[in-house]
Amino acid sequence: MGSRNRAEPSNIRNPCLTMHQPWASLLVYGIKRIEGRSWPSPIRGRLWIHAAGKVPEQETIKAMEDFYREIYAMDGITDIKFPEHYPVSRLLGCVEVVGCVTCDELVSWEAINAGVRVEGQTAFCWLCECPQKLVVPFEMRGYQGVYNLERKVYESAVRGLMSVEPPLRVKFPLPDTRDPHSLKPGSLASSPNESSVSQQDKPPRLVEAIAGARAAATQFSKNNSSQPKNRISIEGSTMGASTRTRSRLQEWVPKLDNVSERSDAKNL
Repeated sequence: MGSRNRAEPSNIRNPCLTMHQPWASLLVYGIKRIEGRSWPSPIRGRLWIHAAGKVPEQETIKAMEDFYREIYAMDGITDIKFPEHYPVSRLLGCVEVVGCVTCDELVSWEAINAGVRVEGQTAFCWLCECPQKLVVPFEMRGYQGVYNLERKVYESAVRGLMSVEPPLRVKFPLPDTRDPHSLKPGSLASSPNESSVSQQDKPPRLVEAIAGARAAATQFSKNNSSQPKNRISIEGSTMGASTRTRSRLQEWVPKLDNVSERSDAKNL
C-alpha cells in the first residue's frame, strides 16, 4: 500500500504528505490555507507536499478554482493567480503547519478571515502558513499518511525553494504567545451560537461554486471506491464534529478533505 516510509510522530524529521491534485498545488501556492483531516496533525513546522500520480480532470480543476474564487471574494480578494499546471508524482514544495484545531473551533474563530473559516469543514483542521514552492518539482513516489522525506531528496529540495506570495496572507494568532505549540485541538473556545459566516446571506455565486466543488468531490469519491469507513464523506457525517457544526457545514461548505487524503497505492 505504499506505506513503508510512514513514520511515527516521534521519528518524523522531514515530514511529507502526499495529496491529490489540484489540492496539492493549491496548498503550496498559498491559496488553500486549511488542510483538513479526520485525524489531528502529528507535526508542527515544515511539511513537504507531494502530488500523487492521478492526473486531475479539467472539470475538477475548474470546480476547485471557482470555489476558491468565491471563498476569497468573501474577503474582497478578486485577483487570484492559480497554478498554470498541476503536475503529478512530484514533490511540489512545503508549508508551515502552525497548529491544528477542530472544525468547531475554526468556524467560530472570528479573529481570522471569513473565507478561512469557510474552509473549516473537517474534524481536524491543519493551519498552514508560509507556502514555498520548488523551482523545479522533483519526481518521486509518495506514501500514505505523514512520512519522512528521504534525506537525499530533502537536501536537494531545500536548496530549490522559493517563497510564494499568497492572494491573502493569513497569520493564525496563538492563544498563548509564549507557547508556539498552543494552537491545538481544544485550545480555542467554540461558540454555541451560529458563526458570523453562517449568518451571512449566501451569494448565488458562492452557492454555485460550492455545488460545483461538491460535484467534483463526489465524482472523485466514485473513482476511489476504497474509502475507509468512518472517514469524512459527502453524504456521511463529519467525524468529531458536533451536530450543530455538521448541520452548519452541510449548508455552507463541501466536504473536500476526504478527496485530498484518500489515495490508492497506484496513484502514489
